[in-house]
Amino acid sequence: MPFKRPTLSDLITRIRDGIFSRLSFEQLRRSDAEVYGKELAGASHELHGHLQFIAQNVIYDTATSEYLDRWAGIWLRTSRLPAYPAAGNITFTGDNGTIIPEGSVLVSTIGVEYMTEVDATIAAGVALVAVTALSRGGNTNLLAGEYLSLVTPVAGVSSTAVVDVNGLTQGSDQEDDSKLLARLLARIQTPPHGGATHDYINWALEVPGVTRAWVYPGELGVNTVTVRFVRDDDASIIPDAGEVAAVYDYINALRPVTAILTVVAPIPVPLNFTISVTPNSLAVKEAVELELRDLLKREASPDGTIYLSHIREAISIAAGESNYTMTAPIADVTNTVGNITTFGAITWA
Repeated sequence: MPFKRPTLSDLITRIRDGIFSRLSFEQLRRSDAEVYGKELAGASHELHGHLQFIAQNVIYDTATSEYLDRWAGIWLRTSRLPAYPAAGNITFTGDNGTIIPEGSVLVSTIGVEYMTEVDATIAAGVALVAVTALSRGGNTNLLAGEYLSLVTPVAGVSSTAVVDVNGLTQGSDQEDDSKLLARLLARIQTPPHGGATHDYINWALEVPGVTRAWVYPGELGVNTVTVRFVRDDDASIIPDAGEVAAVYDYINALRPVTAILTVVAPIPVPLNFTISVTPNSLAVKEAVELELRDLLKREASPDGTIYLSHIREAISIAAGESNYTMTAPIADVTNTVGNITTFGAITWA
């Protein structure tokens, strides 16, 4: 039976009635007994509050952040995953021989600052320079082609640099309570088993930024293990080469020595939709897109199937939608090994 905390008024009534029932004479409204009853009820109410706090935090799935961290610290190899800064290369242009000093600070269009990691010299009109974000979080990731501006101009160098083809990646937010709880429950319900399938999944999820992972034993032969994963909180859920290498290095240090490990990014297969919705408003369209994106986040997996009935259900539950027609897709969407359905675009008919 769940713990139910009595209200202060309930406690006052209960204690006052208990006191009066034991007195042989009628009490005045402002009698000492009335005062004692209220004071005792107040103290009891505080104790009940503490009991409620204990009841909440003694169980993993209702624990507050502080106590969830403590439970995770007991059960998990890595407690709450910290935020990480993005890193990568950017391209400067300028006069040959001009030096861009190490520690030069640049800022993105949304105000995130980055710092160059080494001195770089312009040659053939360009210089490729490694940078790291000065703050942490998913908002530090940048796509290829985005611009950064020097905070302090360097003579002979363009004040605007361009993110190279690999982007600035591996930035991630601190793990929130829901994700930490999911990892904690997975650890308790599926304990380590010397390299079982779920061990590889749990290991992958211990790498900051990884949100979903899949394991394919024997895909490449006897004693082989293939791991695929995505990063749902990044601009692209498909990991780049650096993020794949980070997961490989982490799992490689933990795997059984007899296993041959391969970590690869799933191949995205964009799913496009053609939908007519009623009412035909921007709010309803945004709600439909949100539901479809959430569906793919829940159900898409390498070599998995997205059922047409689930797509239709997602559209139907969108806030404000009263009716719709859909001409694409017209059947279940099934992928071959290694391919994963990603959100493409919606054509509104």
